[in-house]
Amino acid sequence: MSYLSRSVIALSLGLLAACGGGPAYRPQAPVSQYAPQFGDVKPVDWPSTPPRHYPIHGIDISRWNQGIDWPVAQAAGVSFAFIKATEGGDHIDPEFRTHWENARRAGVPRGAYHFWYHCRSGAEQAEWFIRNVPREAGALPPVLDLEWPRSRNCPVRPDGAHVRREAEVFLNRLERHYGQRPLVYTTPDFYKDTDLGRLRAEFWLRAVADHPSSVYPGQAWTFWQHTGTGIIQGIPGKVDINAFRGNPGDWAGWLARRRQ
Repeated sequence: MSYLSRSVIALSLGLLAACGGGPAYRPQAPVSQYAPQFGDVKPVDWPSTPPRHYPIHGIDISRWNQGIDWPVAQAAGVSFAFIKATEGGDHIDPEFRTHWENARRAGVPRGAYHFWYHCRSGAEQAEWFIRNVPREAGALPPVLDLEWPRSRNCPVRPDGAHVRREAEVFLNRLERHYGQRPLVYTTPDFYKDTDLGRLRAEFWLRAVADHPSSVYPGQAWTFWQHTGTGIIQGIPGKVDINAFRGNPGDWAGWLARRRQ
């Protein structure tokens, strides 16, 4: 890609952020590069399409990712961030507000995600998320993270019909409140065990050894979490890295449609 092409794309996305997201989202530095400079502690020999095929990448973070230098990370190729906000009906990530504000200051598009707890109803969890995550012009749509439990306090594994029914309650409630239907993040085992593809949602899929088209045959997706051991300048330690399915023009269009 020529320098002129990169400049035109960066200017276009900058104008989009200024118009669609309001003053809070006006970037303070050029929009991130489209040749991300990322590494990986555990690199994969991808059997099919590798993540580098996609030019737009971002991160998902929680309390375990502290001390992020957002302008440096953005310059290295971070184009978006999904930030853990809540879990269940009574837990908020202690770093959420810090990450949320610091990403905003750097002009990095960001959204909040909720980690599902199988021992609470969808309605309870939706109200907890709404209580703790601001409705903010320019933010990315919220995300529902659906996985099997890792908690000894709630080891249950409901059937797929129950999971989908309660998740639908959560998604509908957040859609009414934030004006955007949430994305759904999931893992291969959970997706298969609960027949999650039947859920009315835009998907963000985890696949760390092969392309989503191989791991989730026939499933449409927008984001691909391709590693949990990524290395990015400006971010201490390992970090989850995700690819957006599309080119810079597709990314600009998705932002125009899906920002709050």
